[in-house]
Parts: sequence; structure tokens; C-alpha cells
Amino acid sequence: MPKNWIIKVDNYFHANPDCIIATAHVDTFPTDLPLEPNIREPNRKSSTYRQIFDSLTTEPQKFFERHSGIVLCANKVKPSKDKKQLELEVLEAAEGGSDGIINGGHTVLAFDSAKNYKYDLSVARVKITIHIGLEETEAKDIALASNTTSPVDSRSKVNARGDYDFIKSYLAQLELKESRRFRVAYYQNQSGVPKNTHCNVTHLFKLLNCLDRNRYNPEGNTRSKHPAVSSTPSQLSDAERERLTKLLPLLAKAMWIEQRLYDIIQEYISKPKRKGINDLASIDMRKNTLLADSKYSFGFGAPGDLALPIVASYRVFLDKDYNWIVPFEDFSEDFLQQLWGSYFRKYLISEKIAGNTVGAKICRNQEIWDSLYIFAQSYLNQLLVKMVNSAKREELTLTQG
Repeated sequence: MPKNWIIKVDNYFHANPDCIIATAHVDTFPTDLPLEPNIREPNRKSSTYRQIFDSLTTEPQKFFERHSGIVLCANKVKPSKDKKQLELEVLEAAEGGSDGIINGGHTVLAFDSAKNYKYDLSVARVKITIHIGLEETEAKDIALASNTTSPVDSRSKVNARGDYDFIKSYLAQLELKESRRFRVAYYQNQSGVPKNTHCNVTHLFKLLNCLDRNRYNPEGNTRSKHPAVSSTPSQLSDAERERLTKLLPLLAKAMWIEQRLYDIIQEYISKPKRKGINDLASIDMRKNTLLADSKYSFGFGAPGDLALPIVASYRVFLDKDYNWIVPFEDFSEDFLQQLWGSYFRKYLISEKIAGNTVGAKICRNQEIWDSLYIFAQSYLNQLLVKMVNSAKREELTLTQG
């Protein structure tokens, strides 16, 4: 029996008697359409999928303009009386047909993922092209032609527009000031820069986002309690560039936190009594990790997002103008040691015992973000109490003298 799928549309027109082009709603788009004509299975790890997902979830209202659309094949198409829906009759391979998604498998997968993560897609639209009654060879021919181009990643597009110039300028000044050299990839296949995730410009933006205590504040009225580590912008608006520019002075500190965490991990897994033993989830002792600051390389592999929950906990120590409430040098090292010893090391060990070794999942566990944030609050309060008591003792000593 043929199966029917309903697609909600704003409008549509017949490009020819056997082809309909429509503007479809993303939030109700059927994500279980067959992939019979498509020449490749969608892959969540591919750059194509990540680019589509990020574009959809960061600015869904602009998805239609930025996306080339989905190509479908159906046996029959029946518009509703109000012309707001298209009913697709689909014949799958077992029924002698070759209907379904010709091109756009990654796009539909991104729709499904965004819905599962509860993103609001009500304003998102996508262009769909529906071919009616194609033979199998015709559908395969269209699928092959649609999938031959290699996608350009969003980072390269942002760079081509000059949207990274402000961070390039900042890093160039930092190199001169502190005699450092950075290895940062701003575009696809950039020569002379490692492909390591930590050396990607989007990773630097993630580090900065972790210290935005105004946007990500569990105690405030902000929608996002913690930074979304999977989100990388497909373009930088003026407002976003202004926000990141305000955060730029914190970048060196964020990079220091990540570097010191990796130092601690390196020391932990290199202890003589622990030689050859690794009880930390997501740490791969067969690989290496390079950081954007060229001075730092480590003898273990780690996911790019590993340090983000740690870096994010430091935002507790910032005021609304992104100034440190307590001098960074007075607390940063001891606080990091406390985070590692009391929480993060134990968390990674428990995840390894539980068999959870996928780095991305570990770093996105909201419980560890919450725990580290609460611990940071407690640490800051104790630190401020000590400072007040110390000031009172000094005042009392001076008065008695």
C-alpha cells in the first residue's frame, strides 16, 4: 500500500505539469520520508549536517534564504482545498517505486534533531521541489547531480565576508604584546594550520561564550542557563560582533584555563603508578591535542568541548561589565585545582565506569555544568568572606596600634 505524508505550505506553484515548488513549514515537516532515491545516508558527524543544523537553530527565520532546499519524488501530489497542505503519495522500493527524498537527507535529519532538542522552528521555512511520477533511473540521475558539489563550511563563508577580522586583529596585537604565536584556522583547508578542533576559530568563540555571564546566567531571566556548545554562527551580526568584542579581553584567560586543565590531565595520566592506565572518559592516550596557542601540545586526545564546562564556571567571578570581581591571579589556580579534584575528575571517572566515552555527550551533560557553577558560587562566597575578615583584622590591628 502506498503511504501518504502531509506537508504544510505557505504557497506553491507548478513549475511544469510534473513538478511542484513550494514553501514548506519546517516545524511540521515529515522527518520519516524514505531515502530511497538519495545516493548517500545522512551523517550527523558530517560538516554538511552541522552547517545546516547551526543555520536552522541560530536564525530559523533566515533559513529559507540561506538554504538551497529539499528535492522530493512522489507518485502523486494532492493539494488541500485551502491550498495550505500538500498530500504526497509515496511508493517505496518494495512497492516498485523510488519515491522519497532525492536531495536533502541531511536537512531533514537536522529538522528531526532540532525538534528533539525542542528548538522553536515555527518561523522556519524551506523550499521544496516535488517531482511527480519519476522512474527510478530518473530519480537516481537527479540525486547524483544534486550531490556532486562539495559543501563550503560556514566558517569559510563568515571569513570571506570579513566577519573574523576583529578577532584576527586582536590576536595579532596579543602576539606582539606577549611574544606568542597562534595557530587558528579561519577557513576550510587552510594551509599551515592543524586540523585539530582546538585550533578552529569557532572554538575560540565557544571559549568566549562560556564567560558571557550576562547572556548565560542560571540565576537571571535569560532563556539559556549555560552556553550551547554545539552552536557556531553561520554569520556574525553587528550585535553579535559587538558582544564578542566586549568579551575579547577575556580570551587570554579562557585559553589559560583550558591550557592549565590539560596540564593537570597530562600530569594525572602520566604518574608513574598510573602508567598505561586511563580511567578518564573521552581521553584518548593514542592521540595528541594541539591548542591554538602554539606553545601547548599534549600527549593525549581530548574532545574540543572538554574544557568548556570548566571555563564557564569562571563566569561567576565576573561582574556585568566583564570585570573580575576578585583579581584573576588570586584565585584562578586554586579554584581550578578544586574543580578538578572535587568534581571534574570524579565525573570523568564515573562516566568511564558507566561506559560513556563519547566526548561530545559528556561535555553537554547539563548536570556537570550546573554542579560546577554552584561550586563556583560557593567558592566565591567563601573567598569574599575571607577577604572581608582579613580586612577587618587589618583594620583592628591598625586601630590598636
